[in-house]
Amino acid sequence: MAFASFDSKRSNAPVAEINMVPLIDVMLVLLVIFIVTAPLLTHAVKLDLPKVSAAANELKPEKVEFAIDAAGQRFWNGEAVSRTEAQSRFAAEGQKPNQPEVHLRADQNVPYRLVAETLGDASKAGLSKVGFVSEPEVQ
Repeated sequence: MAFASFDSKRSNAPVAEINMVPLIDVMLVLLVIFIVTAPLLTHAVKLDLPKVSAAANELKPEKVEFAIDAAGQRFWNGEAVSRTEAQSRFAAEGQKPNQPEVHLRADQNVPYRLVAETLGDASKAGLSKVGFVSEPEVQ
């Protein structure tokens, strides 16, 4: 606390102390406000909801097994198809509301051009779920 002095040289000097009483008052008021409003924020309506047992209706998307062998031959679910046939099938699958997943199996000796063409055809048809299938390496 600052006390008055009779020294005329120090009478004009600013007080270098912080008055803590107003800060403590503000903190106590905020504490009271939070104590009063906290129970109001957690108020919920208690309901006794009915109990039912129903299985969830899960629509699993179909999957298309697309394979390319070492000779470059394309297979749609095991059936040999040409590139134009595959394009038309991709377009038909892309129009479905629940689009299938495309599982792409390519022989390791297939040129990348054939894999890139297949990915481009699927993308043009609007199919975005394409997965590459491989076999784990045996150690």
